[in-house]
Amino acid sequence: MTPTDIGSAYDQITHLWQSEKFNFANGIEAHKRALLFVKNRGRALDMGCGCTGRFIDFLQQEGFTPEGVDISDEMLRLAKQKHPDVTFHHQDICQWQPPEKYDFITAWDSIWHIPLALQESVMTKLIGSLNKGGVLLFSFGGTDEPGEHTDSFMGPEIYYSTLGTSGFLSLLITLGAVCRHLEYDQYPELHTYLIVQKG
Repeated sequence: MTPTDIGSAYDQITHLWQSEKFNFANGIEAHKRALLFVKNRGRALDMGCGCTGRFIDFLQQEGFTPEGVDISDEMLRLAKQKHPDVTFHHQDICQWQPPEKYDFITAWDSIWHIPLALQESVMTKLIGSLNKGGVLLFSFGGTDEPGEHTDSFMGPEIYYSTLGTSGFLSLLITLGAVCRHLEYDQYPELHTYLIVQKG
């Protein structure tokens, strides 16, 4: 599946994030932990921002000027309704070059939709889009080895991939980023997140 295909799939399931059953606290504690390492609170980017606006709200409350990027038309339409004052980019992160440097980038539950062959280039781009001392928080599938698969758990077929825990750590070290925190936050599920800081 291409990123555009994934965007189209997400256009069909925005109701899952608008439901009263959705846990709006999901990911917030990880973001609070990540901000402990942030030196400056200027621009921030929410990659794969979706429609809930919870991270945009959080970042604004913490003194950042946030922007969002997503490939889903419907996710962005809903996001703009909630935050008409925020800049949103309708883009494929695999092709898009962020226009700014950021003090904080979050990619919560979005990196894993990037084609496996493009994971390294996107991670390189994200680290390159940070200011010195900037922090990147992202979640991923914490497998031991790289892998990819599709499933229809949420309805439409959706693609997932991961470099694996060691793969991401090795790449980030190569890119000069320092690992500040790694957590299997939903263990025994393989949902994992990393907080890294640009040297």
